[in-house]
Amino acid sequence: MKSKEKESLKNLSAQELKNELRQTREKKMKLQFKSRMGSLPNPLEIRQLRRRVAKLETFLHQRETAAA
Repeated sequence: MKSKEKESLKNLSAQELKNELRQTREKKMKLQFKSRMGSLPNPLEIRQLRRRVAKLETFLHQRETAAA
């Protein structure tokens, strides 16, 4: 993940992070389904999305612990 993207994620609110996380998970599931049914043009995209989900969960957890 590029540093500019990281910075933009850090500036999101908790609700925006949740929305982004939900959308990213949906996209990842669709790609996983497509990969099982056939081939993908970019199979590394699943790995990138998995890592993006982890980053979003980390930022969301940081927000929740800071608020508590």
